[in-house]
Amino acid sequence: MTSSRDHAAPPEFLRLAGHPVRWRLLRELACSDRMVHELTGLVGQPQNLVSYHLAKLRDARLVSARRSSADGRDAYYTVDLTRLGESLAAAGVALHPALAPGPAGSPAGRVLFLCTGNSARSPMAEALTGSLSGGLVEAHSAGSHPKPLHANAVRVMREEYGIDIAGRRPTHISVFADQRFDRVVTLCDRVREVCPESAGSVHWSIPDPGAEHPDGDEEASYPTFKRTAAELASRIGFLLGALTPTTAEEER
Repeated sequence: MTSSRDHAAPPEFLRLAGHPVRWRLLRELACSDRMVHELTGLVGQPQNLVSYHLAKLRDARLVSARRSSADGRDAYYTVDLTRLGESLAAAGVALHPALAPGPAGSPAGRVLFLCTGNSARSPMAEALTGSLSGGLVEAHSAGSHPKPLHANAVRVMREEYGIDIAGRRPTHISVFADQRFDRVVTLCDRVREVCPESAGSVHWSIPDPGAEHPDGDEEASYPTFKRTAAELASRIGFLLGALTPTTAEEER
């Protein structure tokens, strides 16, 4: 006797992600935002083929592209880990309900966030990491050209997340030159250009939330800061999932 489940087609996500090139692209983008020419080298495929598969992933809203703030001719590709996780979970449950995801382990380790001014993105990321990990992950931030903390960075952390960062001071990258971290996350395309990659390097191509309103209109730019903080919180949640005590100790 057969059941209706015997003839059910695999979820579209499996057919899409199951292609060897697309799977490798997703694996690379799950670790760090990348440009097309970087992905061609990482997956060992010509640019036209990589662009074709990226387009398929973009159509499925698993991947998006964002113009580089360092060079507008380039674009960084980003994977939507939330949607990817939901798709993976749904595929597992479609096979058997017992494959529903379970609780993750507790995070641990040291993380350094870098941007240009250390005035918005990186201090927000530092604060969110400490809060979301319950203080189990030691987070720091710095900038290549430090400048005063942006008022909207303070406001969004206070109003949206209940975190007070008003007392922190911008720090130069050189302060952490001789220290070891489990992850060094560049949040700025410009900083990524001057920071050599090493084990544990990750890039998140996140625009400066203050650049949208260079005239200094804090009220007009506040929604951008909210979106930036929300993106950081989402990405940090996945970063913490990769920083378990076991992996942190193995990578030291």
